[in-house]
Amino acid sequence: MVSSNRKFFVGGNFKMNGNRKKLMDIVEGLNKAQLDAGVEVVVAPPSLYLLALHEQLRKEIALAGQNTYIDDEGAYTGEISPWMLKEESIPWVILGHSERRSIFKESEDHIAEKTVAALKNGLKVIFCVGEKLEEREADKTLEVVESQLDELRKAKVDWSDIVIAYEPVWAIGTGKVATPQQAQDVHADIRKWLAKAVSETAAKQTRIIYGGSVNAKNCVELGKQSDIDGFLVGGASLKPEFLDIIACHSKL
Repeated sequence: MVSSNRKFFVGGNFKMNGNRKKLMDIVEGLNKAQLDAGVEVVVAPPSLYLLALHEQLRKEIALAGQNTYIDDEGAYTGEISPWMLKEESIPWVILGHSERRSIFKESEDHIAEKTVAALKNGLKVIFCVGEKLEEREADKTLEVVESQLDELRKAKVDWSDIVIAYEPVWAIGTGKVATPQQAQDVHADIRKWLAKAVSETAAKQTRIIYGGSVNAKNCVELGKQSDIDGFLVGGASLKPEFLDIIACHSKL
C-alpha cells in the first residue's frame, strides 16, 4: 500500500476523446461523487475544453494539460505554453507520454526541456516513462526507464513537483496490463534509482503511479503494492468505472 507520506494519486488522461456533452457528463459524475479525501484526483481533457471544465469541476479535483511547449510565447502554431496554463489556474501537465515520444517523435532531451519550462512556470508535472514490448522482452526495461529519467537528473529539476507515471507501452490501450508484481518491481527500481541518482528524500517522497489498461477490476491488487502510489488512467477515465478506481484506495 502507498506510503502514508505519499498521498494516493489518480489521474485521468482523456487524450483526444470526448465532446462537450460527454465531458460535462463526466464532470457531473465527479461533482456528485463522494470522493475519498485521501486521494488526489487530476483529470486531463483535450486542451479545447480545459476552461469549460475549469468552470464546472469541483475545486477538490485539479486539471492538467496534456502537453506544453518550451517557450513562454512565440511563433509556434498549435502549441500551448506553460505560463498560459498557469495563468488560467491549470496546475498540472502531462509530459513524456509514450504517444508524444512515438507518434510525435519527441526526444528525451526535448521532453526534459519541456519539463524544466513547466516547473519554472510553477506547474506540477506528471512525467511518463515506460518501455516497449521488444525492450521488455530484451530485458531492457530498467535501462530504458532510467535513461528517460536521467535527462531530468541532468537538468537538476525539483522532484517535489513531479509525479512519475510508469506506463509500459505494451499495456497502454491494449487491454494487457502488467501483473501487480511486474509493476511493483519496476516501481521499486525507480525508487532505488531516485535514491542513488537524486536523493533519499526524493526516493521517499516522489509518487510513482502506474498506467496501462488500469480498470476497476485490477486497481485494488495494483494499488496494494508498496511502491505503487496511484494510477494514470486512460480509457477507463471516460467511463463511470473511473469513480471505482478512485474509490479503490479505501480497499487498500
